[in-house]
Amino acid sequence: MSKAVMSWFAKIFCTFLGITSYNLGAAKKPNIVFFFADDQTISTLGCYGNPIVKTPNIDALADRGTRFQQAFVSHPICWASRTSILTGMTARSYRTPGNGDRVGDAALKTLYSDLLRENNYRTGYFGKWHVMSSRKFDRKAHFDEIEVIGRNPFFKKLPDGTLRHETDLIVDKGINFLKQQPEDKPFALNMWFNACHAEDSDRRPGIGHFPWPQSANELYKDTYIGPPRLADPSIFNNLPDFLQTSITRERFFWRWNTPEKYQTNIRAYYRMVTGIDNAIGRFLKALDDTGLADNTIIVYSADNGYHMANRGLAGKWSHFEESIQVPMIIADPRVPRDKQGKVSTLPALNIDLPATFLDWAGLVSPERFDGRSLKPIVDGDEPTKWRSDTFHEHFAVRHRIPAYEGIRTSTYKYVRYVDHNTEFLHDLKKDPDELVNRVSDPKYSEILEKLRERTNQRIKELGGPLDPPTQKFTTSTPPHPLASADLKLNTQKERFVSIFNGKNLNGWTGDKRYWSVKDGALTGITDGSLKKNRFITWNASTIRNFELLLKVKFSDRANSGIQYRSKMLPEIGLDVAGGYQCDIMPRENMNGMVYEEKGRRILSYTGQKVIVDQKGQPWVIEQIPVKKYPPNVWHEYRVLVRGNHHQHWIEDHKTADFIDLDEDNRALGGVFGFQVHVGPAMQIQFKDIRMKHLPDNLPLRTSADTKIPPSAYGVRPQGTPKKDWVPPRYQNRK
Repeated sequence: MSKAVMSWFAKIFCTFLGITSYNLGAAKKPNIVFFFADDQTISTLGCYGNPIVKTPNIDALADRGTRFQQAFVSHPICWASRTSILTGMTARSYRTPGNGDRVGDAALKTLYSDLLRENNYRTGYFGKWHVMSSRKFDRKAHFDEIEVIGRNPFFKKLPDGTLRHETDLIVDKGINFLKQQPEDKPFALNMWFNACHAEDSDRRPGIGHFPWPQSANELYKDTYIGPPRLADPSIFNNLPDFLQTSITRERFFWRWNTPEKYQTNIRAYYRMVTGIDNAIGRFLKALDDTGLADNTIIVYSADNGYHMANRGLAGKWSHFEESIQVPMIIADPRVPRDKQGKVSTLPALNIDLPATFLDWAGLVSPERFDGRSLKPIVDGDEPTKWRSDTFHEHFAVRHRIPAYEGIRTSTYKYVRYVDHNTEFLHDLKKDPDELVNRVSDPKYSEILEKLRERTNQRIKELGGPLDPPTQKFTTSTPPHPLASADLKLNTQKERFVSIFNGKNLNGWTGDKRYWSVKDGALTGITDGSLKKNRFITWNASTIRNFELLLKVKFSDRANSGIQYRSKMLPEIGLDVAGGYQCDIMPRENMNGMVYEEKGRRILSYTGQKVIVDQKGQPWVIEQIPVKKYPPNVWHEYRVLVRGNHHQHWIEDHKTADFIDLDEDNRALGGVFGFQVHVGPAMQIQFKDIRMKHLPDNLPLRTSADTKIPPSAYGVRPQGTPKKDWVPPRYQNRK
C-alpha cells in the first residue's frame, strides 16, 4: 500500500473517531519558517495599510494568520535585535561588561536553534548574520545547515557569470533545504534578508541606495509617492541638538533631503519590499509542492523600524515609533479558520519569537529568556495576563548614536537619553505622533515619576545600569546644514573633507585586482588585458553639487577619469558605472574634458566651452587655450559642479566649461569614483582627495537664461569622422 493511500486511510479513520484535522496537526511537531527583513517599517506593507507597495504574498499570510499591530523591538539596531532573537535575551542582558556592543560568550553558548536540534528539529539558516561575538564563536556549530550571505554587494556573481540578488539567493537556499528534508523530522528554517537595508556601495540605476531584485524591475517607475507623513520642518527643529546633529540626520542628507532623492530612494525601497514578497511567494509555492504546507508555521518580521525621512531623520536608532515598531505576522495553518485573519493589539516584542518557537515545539523556555510565547495569541486565545509595558533601549555605537532607556505602555512612553541629561514623555493617546514632550508639564508629574521608577525596576531585572561611555559623543553633521552631510563635522570655513586616508581602501569599493594603495596613493593598474572599463567608487555618500580637489599622476599611455554624478550598472558588472567624467590622459585635447561614460560620450573636448541644448546636441560657444601636461608627475585637478554647470581645471588652468540643458539625459546627483580603461597597460594614481559639498538647491541654468550664439558649432563626435564632415552651425540648425 502506498504512503499516499495510507495517509488517506488515516485521515478517514481519524474523522470517524471525531478527531479534527487541527488536533491531528497539533499532535505532530510543526515546521517553522522565519522570514526576517532588515530595516523595515510597518508602513511599507499592504496589510499594514500601504496603498502603493505590492506585497500580495505577505498580505495573504496576514489574511490567514495573526497580524500584530503593536509589535516592537527592544533595541532598534541590526545586530542587537538579531542577537536578541538568537539568544532570547535583551541587549542589556547579554552585553559584555565594558563593551556593550558585543554579546557575551555565555549568552551564545546555547541558542534557540540548539534547543530545537536537541528535540529532533533539523535547523537551517541562510542570509544575514551580524552578531557581534568573540572570534572563538563558531556559528556553524549551532545549525544543521548555515550559509551567511551579506549585502555588499547585493548582487552576487554565480558560477555561470550571471548576477543574483541576495534576496533571491537566500530563498533559493531555503527551497533547496526543503527538497532535502527527511520525512521523520520537523524543521526550523531561518531566511534572514539583508533587504531592505541601504547599500551605499552597490546601487541600482540612478542614485538609489536600495538595490532591488530583478523581479521588481520597472515597478513604481512612474508612481508619485507622497512625502513622509511627519515631514514638517518644525518637527525636526523641535528636537534637541544631539538628535539634530546625530547620524540619523547625516543619513537623511544622503538619501531623502530633496524631492528627487526621496522619489528615487522610496521607489527603490518599495521595489526591495516587493522583491522580498516575490521571493517569499516562490518559497510558499515550493512548500506547497513538497506537501509540507499544512504543518508549517510562517513568521514574518523585521529587525527594526525605519524613519525614511519622517521627522527629518533617516535610519533607526531613535526612541520614536518609526524606529522601534516592526511588522510581525504569524500564519499557523493548524489554527481553525474562524480564528485566522485577526489583528492583535497586544504588545509583542522581538524577544518573544524564540520563546514562541520553543513553545510550538512543546518546549519550556529557559529561565534566562526575557520574552514570552505568542502561541496563545496566535491560537486565538486572549491571555488573561499579558504584559502591560515594554522596555526599550539603545546603547550600540554609543559615541555616534545617543543612548537611551525607557518604558512604553499602551498610553505613555517614557525615555531618558542617558548621556545627554534629556527625558521624553509622550502621551500616546492624545499625541500618537509623539510631537509634544510632556516632561515639564505638571499635569504629568505623577505619571512621569511612576515610569521613571518602572524603568529603574526593569533595568535592575535585566542586567543593571549601563557602563559609563568610553568615548566622547561625536557630532555627525552640523545642526542645520545646507547641503549633503559631511562625513565628519569640519570646523574649517572651507569645509573640505578628505575622503581617502592614504593607507587603505576603507570607504571605497572596487575590484582589488585593479585597485590598491601604493605609496600613499589610490592606485589603478591594468596589464592591457582588461575587457571592460572598471571603477572604484566612494561609499560614504552620493554627490550632487560639489567642489573637488585632488592630485593625479598618470602613466604615458594611461586612460582614466574622475567619475561623478554617476550610476552603478550591475547588469553590466558589479563595479561598472556610467555618468559624467573628467577625463585623464596624456592627449592634450582630451585631458580634463567632459565625457559621459555609458551615455552621450564626448560632450566637450579640452579647451571648449560648451552648452548642450534641450535635444542633447553639444555646441561649442567659445575656445579655451589648451595646455599639455606631462605624464609621470603629479598634477592638481579641480572639478566644480553647481546645478547643471560643470567646470574642470588642471593646475588652475580651465580645461572645460559645460552647461547641460538636456533634461532627459543629464544627472543631478549620483556616485563618485575613478576609472581604469581598456587598452594598453597603465597606472593611474590619486592622492590628497578632498571633497566639499555645496548646497543641494543651487539654481539650474535654463534655455531662457542660457543663450547659444548663432556662431556656435557642434562638438566633433567620438571616433574618426567622415572625410566630408564639417561641424554643424547653430544658426543653420533645423
